Amino acid sequence: MGTTRTAALRFHSDAVRAETHVNLSAVRADGHHLWVGGDETATVERFTRTDAPRPEYAEHVSFDLTEVLDLPGGADEEVDVEGLARRGPYLWVVGSHSAKRKKPKAHHSDAKAAKRLATVVPEPARRVLARVALSDGVPVRRTRDGARSAALGEPGLRELLADDPHLAAFLPIPGKDNGFDVEGIAVHGEPGTERVLLGLRGPVLRGWAVVLRLAPREEDGELVLRKVDGHRRYAKHFLDLDGLGVRDLCPHGDDLLVLAGPSMALSGPVRLYRWPGAARADLPEVVRRDELVRVADLPHGEGRDHAEGITVLPGGDLLVVHDSPAPARLPEPGTVLADVLAPD
Repeated sequence: MGTTRTAALRFHSDAVRAETHVNLSAVRADGHHLWVGGDETATVERFTRTDAPRPEYAEHVSFDLTEVLDLPGGADEEVDVEGLARRGPYLWVVGSHSAKRKKPKAHHSDAKAAKRLATVVPEPARRVLARVALSDGVPVRRTRDGARSAALGEPGLRELLADDPHLAAFLPIPGKDNGFDVEGIAVHGEPGTERVLLGLRGPVLRGWAVVLRLAPREEDGELVLRKVDGHRRYAKHFLDLDGLGVRDLCPHGDDLLVLAGPSMALSGPVRLYRWPGAARADLPEVVRRDELVRVADLPHGEGRDHAEGITVLPGGDLLVVHDSPAPARLPEPGTVLADVLAPD
């Protein structure tokens, strides 16, 4: 990659109080708009590019997904948005689908900390795969042209994987323990014939990351998964990402950009790969290291500055957003700095 600069994202005060700005997990460019997802709410965030005095993203608006979709879990539960995709009249949204282990806090006694580490909760609100219909950049239940918002119904993704020989054993394991954890989505094809790729942060199997391929179709107001290979409603692709898991996916022409990082709760290498030809329908089951292009090694902090989302801007630059941003990324209240990478 070439030079790196920053772009400011300016959040409104309610999002700052909810700490959305320091829990960014997904991003997708949409013309002069930028869609952002956080992992602590049930909202998606829309920004508009401005050019004074230099390019930044402001005019922040939050949209509550529960107002346009029937979602699992309670109305006040976090969806844990981990991936966004933009295709046709729809914004696609995916939650992590992961279980969650309770986190000890600094003020807890030893006994309380140990008890929390033994507690795993299923988090059904995170089991979201949905397409959101947009009308003039605003999520709606149905547009005037007939496009309507819909979420995946039953059986859900976890139910379909319950007997999978590679993934079933990891479904009860929390995401940050190398358990099942979705962290990226890419959509190819025209409305009604979409091919959806989901990148898994975990599990990483003997150093191999996993990408799932789905064919969601709307039926009676909800999404159902059609067969993709003649007998199953999903296909698996194994990528050699040097032992890393998928943190985000982003279409780039006929290729796919894969943001990769550690599967577990630790700081480590963050790399950007290109998967050539990943937009085609006949993807190989196994993608070896020499079939991927290692584009760049991205900086990361110790316990902070975790690159979580990547998108291609209209001019061709790449924008990266971070979870747990370092203080230098927070120059003033409500402002977060994303990295902008210029291609060589």
